[in-house]
Order: sequence, then structure tokens, then C-alpha cells
Amino acid sequence: MADLFGKMMEMQQKMAETQEALAGKTASAEAGGGMVKVTADGRGRIVSIKMEKEVVSPDDLELLEDLIVAGINKALDEAEQLREAEMKKAAGTMLPPGMDLGGLMGGMGG
Repeated sequence: MADLFGKMMEMQQKMAETQEALAGKTASAEAGGGMVKVTADGRGRIVSIKMEKEVVSPDDLELLEDLIVAGINKALDEAEQLREAEMKKAAGTMLPPGMDLGGLMGGMGG
């Protein structure tokens, strides 16, 4: 029982380390053929937005708004995929060979 508790503590530590490491990883996405570029970190926070000058027009703010929203959503999707892959990799290093939590996680509403 103590061994199981130790493994759980070790796994929690590994997950915390992975979460911390995700802050240093980034995912980027473009909208409007590269007119708007958005970068998010592995925690799902937007860290930068870059725009081409041509997309900034006081006469068409709606286009700019749409491109920013599209870029942010794409970058957040990429960041989520990065986060899931890193967490799965971290969990996989702690599991016995051949054991997969995929079915278990699905049953938990995740």
C-alpha cells in the first residue's frame, strides 16, 4: 500500500513538472492566409498576436475582429493538442508497460 501511495505521489510530481514545462512551449496558428498570427503557450494562454498592416483598416474593423477570433481559436486548439500530448506522454512514463488510461479517462467524462 505504501508503494502505491509513493507511486501516486511520484505521478503527481511528474504531472506538476509537465504542467510547468508547458508554460515554455508554444503553439502558433494563422488566419486570413497569414494576415493574423497568434501564439499560445502550452497552458492555453495567448502570448502574442501579430498582424500585417494591410489587415488593419478603420473601414473594415469587422474583418480584423473575425481574423483575430479565428487565429485565437486555432492557436488555443493547437495549445490544447500540445497539452494533451505532453500530459499523455508524462502519464505514460509512470504506467506499467502495456497499460493505457485511454478507456479509463473516457469513462470519467474527460
